[in-house]
Amino acid sequence: MMQTIQENLQHVQAQLPEGVALVAVSKFHPHERLMEAYEAGQRVFGESHEREMTEKHEVLPADIEWHFIGHLQTNKVKYIAPYVGMIDAVDSLRLLREIEKQAARCQRVIPVLLELHIAQEATKYGLTLDDCRQLLADGEWRSMTHVSIQGLMMMASFTDDHEQIRREFLTAKAFFDEVKHDYFADDDHFRIRSWGMSDDFPIAVECGSTMVRVGTSIFGPREY
Repeated sequence: MMQTIQENLQHVQAQLPEGVALVAVSKFHPHERLMEAYEAGQRVFGESHEREMTEKHEVLPADIEWHFIGHLQTNKVKYIAPYVGMIDAVDSLRLLREIEKQAARCQRVIPVLLELHIAQEATKYGLTLDDCRQLLADGEWRSMTHVSIQGLMMMASFTDDHEQIRREFLTAKAFFDEVKHDYFADDDHFRIRSWGMSDDFPIAVECGSTMVRVGTSIFGPREY
C-alpha cells in the first residue's frame, strides 16, 4: 500500500531534530501534490526552474515560501526577484550582483546561500572553498544592501559510500565555522547550513545541517 504524501512528510519530519528546517523539493510535481503537502502543514517548497516556480507561485497559496534551489542563470533572476523567499545556490559573484540589482528594483532584500562545490563529481555547480574565500575576502558583498548572505549550501557526491558523504558534510561544516568566524561573527542571520537530500539527510543532520532539501521521500518519483 502506497503511503500518502502526508504520511511521507510526517516520516521525514520525525527524523529531523528541532531547529532543522525542511525544504520540500517539489520540482516536476503537479500542483495537487504540493497542495497535499501544504494541507499537511508544509510551507517551504524548493524549485529549480524559474518558469515552473513562477507558475506555481501564481496559483498556489500566498504564504508559501519559495526557495530556488537549482543553478540560476543571471537572466532569470528578474522573474523570481519579486517573490522568491530564498535563492539557495549562489555560485558566482556575477550572480550575486544580479540578485542585488533585481532585489533593489523590487525594493526587497533577498536571502541567499553560497553554494559550495565539495563533491567529487565535476557536473555539480558551486564555488570551490578557495573561490568562496576569495569572494568573501574581496568584500564587494559588504556593500550590497538588497542581498542577505545567510549561510552555505552543498550537495554530497552521489555515492553509496556513507563515509565519503560524511567526510564531505563535515568539510562543509568546518568551512562554515571558518567563514562564520572570519566574516559573520556578529551577524545572526548567517546561520544556515544547508546539506542533505532524500538519500542522505540523516547523515547530514548528524554533520550539522540546519536545512535539508527532500523531494523523493515526500512526493515519490518525479513526474517529468
